[in-house]
Amino acid sequence: MKKFKALMTIMLVLIISAGLRAQTTSKTAGPATKTEIFKVYGNCDMCKSRIETSLKIDGVIKAEWDQKTKMVSVTFDPSKVTVDEMEKRVAGVGHDTEKYKAVNDVYEKLPGCCHYDRAK
Repeated sequence: MKKFKALMTIMLVLIISAGLRAQTTSKTAGPATKTEIFKVYGNCDMCKSRIETSLKIDGVIKAEWDQKTKMVSVTFDPSKVTVDEMEKRVAGVGHDTEKYKAVNDVYEKLPGCCHYDRAK
C-alpha cells in the first residue's frame, strides 16, 4: 500500500508540473519569428553591450553580437520590425553596418576602445 501511495504521489507531481510547464509563456522564437544575421562593426565588450541594448525594441526577441566575426544574429517578429530598422538603430548608437554608417559625432563620442577601423 505504501508503494501504491508513493507511486500515485509521484504521478500526481509529474502531471501537475507538466501542466504548469505548458502554461508558462516566454519570449521564445515561434512560427512568426525570423532570424537574420548582419555585420556590425565594433571591438569590445562595451560595443557588444551597446549593440545588443540598441536592439532591445518591440519585435526583437533576441540579439547577440559576436566580437570576432562582427556579426549580430537577431531573432525577431517581422510583422513588428524590419532588418532595415534594426540596422538604423545600431548605426544610431555609433556602430556602422554594411548598409548604414554611424554619424561621425556619435562615433567620436564612443570610448576609445570602441573606435574601430572605418576605412571600408
